[in-house]
Amino acid sequence: MTEITIELTDCPKEKPAADELGFGHYFTDHMFIMDYTEGKGWHDPRIVPYQKICLEPSSMVFHYGQTVFEGLKAYRTPDGEIQLFRPDANFRRLNHSNERMVIPPIDEEFALEALKKLVDIDRDWVPDAPGTSLYIRPFIIATEPFLGVHPSKNYLFMIIMSPSGSYYKEGINPVKILVEEKYVRAVVGGTGEAKTGGNYASSLIGQLNAEKEGYAQTLWLDGIEKRYIEEVGSMNIFFKINGTVITPALTGSILPGITRDSMIKLLKSKNIPVEERRITIDEVIEAAENGTLEEVFGTGTAAVISPVGELKYLDKRIVVNDGKIGEVSQMLYDTLTGIQYGKIEDPFGWTVRI
Repeated sequence: MTEITIELTDCPKEKPAADELGFGHYFTDHMFIMDYTEGKGWHDPRIVPYQKICLEPSSMVFHYGQTVFEGLKAYRTPDGEIQLFRPDANFRRLNHSNERMVIPPIDEEFALEALKKLVDIDRDWVPDAPGTSLYIRPFIIATEPFLGVHPSKNYLFMIIMSPSGSYYKEGINPVKILVEEKYVRAVVGGTGEAKTGGNYASSLIGQLNAEKEGYAQTLWLDGIEKRYIEEVGSMNIFFKINGTVITPALTGSILPGITRDSMIKLLKSKNIPVEERRITIDEVIEAAENGTLEEVFGTGTAAVISPVGELKYLDKRIVVNDGKIGEVSQMLYDTLTGIQYGKIEDPFGWTVRI
């Protein structure tokens, strides 16, 4: 791979105040971009000022949805340094999505070096207020100008970054989740385990319906029997039942979350029983009715961990742990964010200093 060329902005943006950040509203001064051309491979890597891109209306991403993306964060430590959390896992997963969506693989080591260079250039954009971070979005889109159903011959790989506050307005307080009963998000053999735009587009109707009923997110069931729990729109999901933490197994229709994997490793390190297996909504309801459903929480890069205080399924409304955050949820949140922000030791080797 050739050297990354760098063009710095001559018109830096004004940075928003920490209490105005929200999630995904503001973008840093620079971005990374690289082209793919069939027969030439990935080429012309560059860091340039954040700007609009020019695509033809016939670009294949608009018509056939050939696109993948990732999400990770940079954190400011107490000593003012910047660190990433498991970025190598994100680029491995990006290539897994690439394979499913027939997009040429990227060089993972080169992508990480490009990311580190980009973060270093825009390091002043990493906020230092509690709970804030720099959200990072790598993505690839098909750009060949052609109306025909086949893999594109041209692509753009880009990385943009956004200083962000809490993903949910509720913060670490428990959220309310509506179990989707009509629509499905993915099936085994489909694209559910790839991080591609179409998966999220298909989830929007469920999200909209949940919001209309006053719920923060949708919990999706499997696409065949509509009994087995899969994931929430932006999170993997965990249930603590009678002392054991259970999360749906990765069967091919669930996104293999990096935060999910981190939580499983943390639970095992704390000697808390954890199982990856199929779990039905009926089992969760039964546990709620007999008093063994102790905690429910979602995990994801954006939200980190979101305790669930209420589940609604059909005519059943399940209040979890009196609508309060549970002991295990709090421990996991404190431990993972402590590692991410450099406040406690990282025994797993997950963090990467910039």
